[in-house]
Amino acid sequence: MKPLRQPRRPSRRPERTEVRRLPDRREVWVRPVHPADAGPIAGGFALLNEEEVRRRYLHPVKSLDPAYLRRLVNPEPGRSFAVVAAEPLPPGQALVGALARLSRDPDGDGAEFAILVSHFLAGQGLGRLLMDRLVEWARANGIRSIRGDVLEDNVPMLALCRLMGFRTERKTAPGGGLVRVVLDLDAPRKRRMPRR
Repeated sequence: MKPLRQPRRPSRRPERTEVRRLPDRREVWVRPVHPADAGPIAGGFALLNEEEVRRRYLHPVKSLDPAYLRRLVNPEPGRSFAVVAAEPLPPGQALVGALARLSRDPDGDGAEFAILVSHFLAGQGLGRLLMDRLVEWARANGIRSIRGDVLEDNVPMLALCRLMGFRTERKTAPGGGLVRVVLDLDAPRKRRMPRR
């Protein structure tokens, strides 16, 4: 078995809280999800449009199931991780505008990701920031690959995955095409050639 590669910034833990100023000058806290975020996440879900929900859940969803929400805001240590982009307020008081999660497979080698960035924060680079955080956590926890199923018309997510080096596999689903994206974390990274 190959040794696990270290995250780009090994001195920074994936579970950290970061203050980020977005290109539109708003400030958000990028931090691990907290149990107190359940209410704001459920409330924010009602603000999402149908297309955002369809792209994240791959089918229409009217509200979040309480059991699902409990699991989301109480990730099992070492098995799952969730990070949010929220207003600069304490958990439970802050509106959550973006959420990303990673769930480890039972065999422990792989994990499935999901990301949702609301239209209120779209186009600000949060998808990349959240995906980077998921990759950091995966590497720090010995996960060898991460994957997600993305609707083929979700052009922004597919572009992000392509930019980050995911490979794609065509997959079909009822009512539309899915693309499975996979990032191998133990594969050697492409080295940049030095500039002359």
